[in-house]
Amino acid sequence: MRKYNSRNLKKVYDLGQYAPLYKSTILTPLKSQVFTRDSKGPIVLNFGPVIFLVARHFGFCKGVENAIEVAYETLLHHPGKQVYMISELIHNSFVNEDLQARGLRFIKKADGTQLIPWTEIQAGDIVITPAFGATLEDRQALENQGVDIRSFDATCRFVENVWFRAKELGEQGYTVVIHGKFRHEETQATLSHSKSFTPTVVVKDLEEAVILGEIIAGKRNADEFYTLFKGKYSEGFEVARDLERIAVVNQTTMLATETTEIAEHFKSVLVNRFGSENEDYYIANTRDTLCYATKNNQGATMDLLTYPADLAIVIGGRNSSNTSHLVELCEQRLPTYFISSERDILDCNRIEHYDFRLHRSQIVSPFMPESIPVRILLTSGASCPDAIVERVLEKLKACFPDSLDTEAVMLRVSDERK
Repeated sequence: MRKYNSRNLKKVYDLGQYAPLYKSTILTPLKSQVFTRDSKGPIVLNFGPVIFLVARHFGFCKGVENAIEVAYETLLHHPGKQVYMISELIHNSFVNEDLQARGLRFIKKADGTQLIPWTEIQAGDIVITPAFGATLEDRQALENQGVDIRSFDATCRFVENVWFRAKELGEQGYTVVIHGKFRHEETQATLSHSKSFTPTVVVKDLEEAVILGEIIAGKRNADEFYTLFKGKYSEGFEVARDLERIAVVNQTTMLATETTEIAEHFKSVLVNRFGSENEDYYIANTRDTLCYATKNNQGATMDLLTYPADLAIVIGGRNSSNTSHLVELCEQRLPTYFISSERDILDCNRIEHYDFRLHRSQIVSPFMPESIPVRILLTSGASCPDAIVERVLEKLKACFPDSLDTEAVMLRVSDERK
């Protein structure tokens, strides 16, 4: 049986009946021009009374595209088969709900809660591994049921790259520190793989890295490690032995600049402790584990923020890690609203903004400035289809009845970028 991946599948955009779920007649062609010509600066759509500045990199990454291709192709070509996925395909409720409506069943929730017992899954069933990957424990549970876990594996190759590097680093004698959200599916999978090779611990952010650094430097009692990082380290972890040589890898959707800061912090701590003569021995260079798509989307957002604007709209799933980091970047500069789709734009005065820190929604009114033209920064997370971004743009544009025709503006921008 062939392994499904992006090299032997038609693109999901070629699957006619599914294409409208993902493609945007406005943004997808313009985004394609940006990628092929490596254009600089945002996509500027000037409709007169409202101007949209769209990040030059946004939305689906190749890993997400591949996972969607695997899911739809599998359902399409295996009618009558029971098709499962270990957990959510991606962190986008609209995509996941559509797949469920077509017959896909999730074995676990995003938080790890078991929805379907392993014993209910039979050897002839199909189980897809999502882009986040799967823990060794979950893979073993499926193998115990006689399930083929290799033919429908949609794990992102950049996630797999982190696992391969963790193995290499472990073989070189490094302890792996994962910069990630401990309950996130990808971090759970990376921890599972890494700890099979080498001592491993998870830190959520720079603040936790500083605490771990104080333990390494002897500024905190070593016993505090086992309390402060309870449940977040590999079995048999010994502070005195396992925190002398460190390699930092990340959950690929984390803020790339923070991963770099964390690695630099540990380097400083270890140099202060052991000296700079052999600093490469104590701290590994792991920049090659950062996901290109995460860096591109975050870099494009930071570039976007150098342009004058009145507000920013960031679109993505509410439990999407990479989307929340785009929100973090934008809210440092201007009013920012985190929405999952056009439905969260209640009308031209009210918007339902999701506060990812407090895990709750709030209605902001008014959110649109009165002065004309209004300049809106627009970007989206790696699990957000272009079609949703287009619907958000069109709903916002509808608040300005004197706006120019969409097709005419699109053609003009397309010509300018050729």
